[in-house]
Amino acid sequence: MSDHDDEHTIAEDLVVTKYKMAGEIVNRVLKLLVAKCEPLASVRDICAEGDRLLEEETSKVFKKEKDLKKGIAFPVCASVNNCINHYSPLASEGDTILQNGDLVKIDMGAHIDGFIAVVGHTLVVGASKDNKITGRRADVMLAAHNAAEAALRLVRPGNLNFSVTDTVTKIAEVYKCKPVEGMLSFQLQQGRIDGEKTIIQNPTEAQRKEVEKQEFETHEVYGVDVLISTGEGQGKEAEARVTVFRKTEESYNLKLKASREFFSKVQKNYGTMPFNIRSFDDEKKARLGVTECVAHKLVDPYPVLWEKSGEFVAQFKFTVLLMPSGQHKITGLPLDAQMLDSQYKIVDPELKQIITASISNKNSKKKKKKAEKEAATVVRSED
Repeated sequence: MSDHDDEHTIAEDLVVTKYKMAGEIVNRVLKLLVAKCEPLASVRDICAEGDRLLEEETSKVFKKEKDLKKGIAFPVCASVNNCINHYSPLASEGDTILQNGDLVKIDMGAHIDGFIAVVGHTLVVGASKDNKITGRRADVMLAAHNAAEAALRLVRPGNLNFSVTDTVTKIAEVYKCKPVEGMLSFQLQQGRIDGEKTIIQNPTEAQRKEVEKQEFETHEVYGVDVLISTGEGQGKEAEARVTVFRKTEESYNLKLKASREFFSKVQKNYGTMPFNIRSFDDEKKARLGVTECVAHKLVDPYPVLWEKSGEFVAQFKFTVLLMPSGQHKITGLPLDAQMLDSQYKIVDPELKQIITASISNKNSKKKKKKAEKEAATVVRSED
């Protein structure tokens, strides 16, 4: 995006409204899906239902503006236990049936006019205040939750992306966990789920060199994605098929008719937004089409990654608007810390301070009010 002058940002009220509406929609859908995560529930059904709800909810807003694009910005994925991300199975393949004690990560996004709100949340099936989450599940959830709280406070104008990277690692270490290696959080820009600036988690030396030092600025928006593992934090591809893809900027003349049909549907229905093969009427044809498109880099896959068997991975992901008045977190559900019982605790005063710091620039508001009050007093005394 070289033409920054044409880029709409949250400096405009209408853009803020569109972000917030997309945020409200994903939060609403997330709440409904969390309630569906019960013993014997089908992960495939949960994902399909989530996608349906995202489409339905986004279709209800800005109805009069016929040309305004809106819908799914990231299809619903529900990755269980040691599955890290992007698990959203098709009708033609194996499903995962939830059991008591399963740790589930739900991840999704919606957009209105290309303004994207993403969210990710972790829960344990069957957990309650009377049936607390303990052991490694509790450790990893608290690590991810506290790391996300710290990230929210560090993604602010003037700070650098690596301050987030390093703090997330420190918090994970308290709980004897590791951030998932190389995972990226992106700046969100109109029509782009992977904007120009990034924040990397637990980078290797080579990855650290590849990611530029970048400073956060007012009127930027970020989708901050924190993924923490009880294991080594190294994702591997396994048997689960890739179902989520996204169109690239590459071009190529496709040979197969099925591929051309598939690609024209992608362009028309999804543009640059990620999509699930499940959303095509003829899954078999779509599978055939996507193969040639991937081979020639017209679409990129989102591989399903796995940690070692027996480990747990927790995720908290939120969308934050960097406003002059402070950070506005527009997505994410609260985590009830009373349901979690871990043997580890953050005692480092510096980390504690980061996690509990205020995210609104109340001082700037207070100073303004004080100045107004003083001005009024001065005026009155001169009367």
